[in-house]
Amino acid sequence: MKALITGGGGFLGRAITQQLLARGDAARILARGAYPEVEALGAEAIRLDLSGDADLRPALEGIDVVFHAASKTGVWGRAAEFMRSNVDGTERLLAACREAGIGRFIYTGSPSATFDGRDARGATEADCPYPQHFKAPYPESKAQAERLVLAANGPSFATTALRPHLIWGPGDPHILPRLIDRHRKGRLMQIGDGDNQVGLTYIDNAAAAHLQAADALAPGSANAGKAYFITDGEPVALWPWINAFFEGVGLPPVKRQLSRRKAELLGGALELAWWLLRRAGEPPMTRFVAAELAASHWYNLSAARADFGYAPVIEPEEALRRTYAAFKVDI
Repeated sequence: MKALITGGGGFLGRAITQQLLARGDAARILARGAYPEVEALGAEAIRLDLSGDADLRPALEGIDVVFHAASKTGVWGRAAEFMRSNVDGTERLLAACREAGIGRFIYTGSPSATFDGRDARGATEADCPYPQHFKAPYPESKAQAERLVLAANGPSFATTALRPHLIWGPGDPHILPRLIDRHRKGRLMQIGDGDNQVGLTYIDNAAAAHLQAADALAPGSANAGKAYFITDGEPVALWPWINAFFEGVGLPPVKRQLSRRKAELLGGALELAWWLLRRAGEPPMTRFVAAELAASHWYNLSAARADFGYAPVIEPEEALRRTYAAFKVDI
């Protein structure tokens, strides 16, 4: 099998590429930048911006399956930029795949596409429709792109979407480094009462889910045209988990606390200030972040297990051991 991985130099895309190569598949990555370390593993690389007007045909030549992991992420930014990258880029890629006769398409979605601010405890895909209103442009763009992917499923083009939740582990460039940085600067506070539970997805498990979904995917297969939540399995109590992570890497626990209501009010005020003053970067708090840090959001994985045999490949204890070693700080 020969696979194209968009965003193949990123955190998840690289892990998917590594697992494909490790089992003997051929891999071609598509990214805007150069990633010689991924090429050194044996992957072919093409530099291209999906949201531009470049010809996608050379990237798809000889490809059997596409893993679309590229995405503009973030909790703040211009809505038009998220739509251009995540929605328009996905639409262009889907059209090019159909024209090239690609048979399988696996899209990396996000549970945030269904997040309406309320708790989700053991929720199934059917329990979580797309909300009418979104707290940030990122989840809205992911919802729109996912709709496009699932609508493209058909008799000769099988598509599916995976929603890995809060991907973490060694090499994480987003969640864990931001937590460490804010904590060391004294800017991190527990939001809410601290008993909210969330589902996490270790990087190797997120990548394995993509390969498992691809292997099962075909026109008319059980997972064709459907979206699936992906996590490590059992949820964790978020703030105790964060404090255990800090202890594991050599940092003290978080002691300051802010109620969810106050955090959301603060986030709304900061969003307005950033917009009016045209401040660079993102506000230190947003309504979306406040809700994510205070709400429970974990999911029932029975559909993924039944439809394509999803099973984590790394247990939580080993995942934590590897991650502690990778993020150990020099105090």
